[in-house]
Amino acid sequence: MAEVIRMPRMSDTMTEGIIVAWHKKVGDKVKSGDLLAEVETDKATMELESYNDGVLLYLGVEQGKPAIVDGILAVIGKEGEDYKIALAAAEGTTASTVEAAPVTVAPVTAANEPVAVPTSQPTTVLTPVKSGKVALPDGAKEIRMPLLSDTMTEGKIVAWNKKLGDFVKADDVLADVETDKATMEVVGYEEGTLLYVGVEAGSAAKINEIIAIVGKSGTDVSAYIAAEKSGANAATAIQVQAPIETEAPVAVAAEKAVEPVPDERIKASPLAKKLAADKGINLSLVNGSGDNGRITKKDIDGYVPVAVAPKVIVQEAVPEKEKAVAPVFVATGQEGFTDYPLTQMRKVIARRLGESKFSAPHFYLTMEINMDNAITARVAMNEVSPVKISFNDMVIKASAMALRKHPDVNSSWMGDFIRQNHHVHIGSALALPEGLIVPVIRNADQKSLSQIAADAKELYGKAKDKKLQPAEFSGNTFTISNLGMMDIEEFTAIINPPDSAILAVGAIKEKVVKKGDSFTVINVMKLTLSCDHRSVDGAVGASFLQTLKKFLENPVIMLV
Repeated sequence: MAEVIRMPRMSDTMTEGIIVAWHKKVGDKVKSGDLLAEVETDKATMELESYNDGVLLYLGVEQGKPAIVDGILAVIGKEGEDYKIALAAAEGTTASTVEAAPVTVAPVTAANEPVAVPTSQPTTVLTPVKSGKVALPDGAKEIRMPLLSDTMTEGKIVAWNKKLGDFVKADDVLADVETDKATMEVVGYEEGTLLYVGVEAGSAAKINEIIAIVGKSGTDVSAYIAAEKSGANAATAIQVQAPIETEAPVAVAAEKAVEPVPDERIKASPLAKKLAADKGINLSLVNGSGDNGRITKKDIDGYVPVAVAPKVIVQEAVPEKEKAVAPVFVATGQEGFTDYPLTQMRKVIARRLGESKFSAPHFYLTMEINMDNAITARVAMNEVSPVKISFNDMVIKASAMALRKHPDVNSSWMGDFIRQNHHVHIGSALALPEGLIVPVIRNADQKSLSQIAADAKELYGKAKDKKLQPAEFSGNTFTISNLGMMDIEEFTAIINPPDSAILAVGAIKEKVVKKGDSFTVINVMKLTLSCDHRSVDGAVGASFLQTLKKFLENPVIMLV
């Protein structure tokens, strides 16, 4: 049956979103994970992905127009399916009578020859049956799981800050929710007594799923909850009034003419097949958790290869006099392991970086930077700066200014076009126990080094305290990953979508070089630029690194 796509809540204060651009049109095939549209919220412009496979049957909001949260955006279903039934069910109205197209049956004879059958049989009439939809009692308000990041598909309730029967104000923090990026606070924005809690602490809820209901004390919402759980409020049943009739009998084909369906045919979703092919996983070895054993993306993500027993190699007997006597080994303890559940952040890191690595053709450029002048300049700047400036702050500033001179690197691959960004927002990767997060320093090319240092310090502090808001870790146009403080000399980084490049920064090391007739020691730092070859050519990436080298080796020119 066709599925209705609604406008998700993409920030904690969002009430509506403007469709900046549709990336699919009616009639296009859509896969789970495809980019449907770009939505401008009150915080940022974010991407809306599809979580359904099928054909785009209907668009409910024009490009450039707003849609309220939970409003109908689109309908996805099977090709040729009537989307009006799904719309009527979603809107709680009665669908108009739908007539099915005439059906032509092509029977086969024992000789396996098709027999023509007239198509003038009576048309089947489909009539909607009353769905028994239950309305929410007057004064009661639903609180649904909001979209707290642009890649979030579900949120885990870490803790409820209110319990049943408590009075909730509009600005009270209802719960702490763990997303794929951070643990964040959810504000209900509704006032009343907490009548219902739909998700226990420690469990996850999908985007737009009802997590709570508030209203007047004593209001009974049990009937509404039961209707939601049974699906009575979501779908309209269809009753077939008349069977299909044919004027000619249908002959049965001979057994030898019917090709049997192979038992080994594997049922798997298109996304699961693609992921399995990318990862080299044999689908016949994966147990499907879907309907009738259908393999889903979740099964591929959680697949663990079964260890194959090693071959036993038979060696020729060694004469007694040549055998060495070894002490008898006695193992202590027992074999064992510990399984740790994936955090929401780790799940999305695995998915997005896997998609980036296997879909974007990466190439790498490495350059060595003489940091002697940068070391001297940093000491001098920190004597007057109100905030301590780090080498990473200097790399952020130099990269932002280099991007201004090389806009081709400050771009995004959008599938059928390249988006060249006019602003420079630098993402600075930060490792947390739960995974990697990328706080964003906005308009870094226009800020001073001390302003960049202050912004970075504040964002890193929020990230460690799990207080980052979606607008503070989204919208990057270029990313920097620095492992120099961990004594890593050189590495390559995976591009952080939707960027076209990422800069890997190594440690500053002393190096002996020949200078004239003698030798001297200089401080060098290696930078490796990972580029998406679809949008950035080799010469473009090399020119960017040359400009970046000039800024870092002569920091004074960044101040002019």
